[in-house]
Amino acid sequence: MSRIIILIIIAGLGAGAYFYLNQPEPTPAEKLQSAAKEAGEAVGEAATAAQEAASEALSTATKQAGDAASAAVEQAGEAAEQAGQTATDLANQAGDQVAALSAQGQELLNTWVDEGMLSAEQFDYDAMVESVKNSQLSQEIQDQVIKILDGIKEAPETAALKIQELRNLLTQ
Repeated sequence: MSRIIILIIIAGLGAGAYFYLNQPEPTPAEKLQSAAKEAGEAVGEAATAAQEAASEALSTATKQAGDAASAAVEQAGEAAEQAGQTATDLANQAGDQVAALSAQGQELLNTWVDEGMLSAEQFDYDAMVESVKNSQLSQEIQDQVIKILDGIKEAPETAALKIQELRNLLTQ
């Protein structure tokens, strides 16, 4: 019996070896199908990896964009606040300068009257022009005042009208 078992085992091994060795070579279609299956698995893995990378990149970009937007809003707020403060400062300066110019103009008129350069009987053109040129008034105002003084010198009959024009210019 042991011989029969050994013969059956040897016959089984022989048949298995025969079938293994005589197994047909895979056909080109089977090779193509196997390669396609492997390529499909590789594409699936690559797609999954790409999707994960894209999700991570999108998350990072969204966070960075949010941070950048927050920083931009904060900077814009600071810039607007600074611009508002600068505008307020400039308006205050302009107001101060206008008040100072008005005071200077009024002081100049008072000096002319006090020193007798400008009165109903007296009009000292040269002294008044000299005092205007030595004043702290802007060049534009000085030019306008001298123009009015020239008008009074050329047409003394318009003196009252020109003196009022002069007062308006110097005290505005």
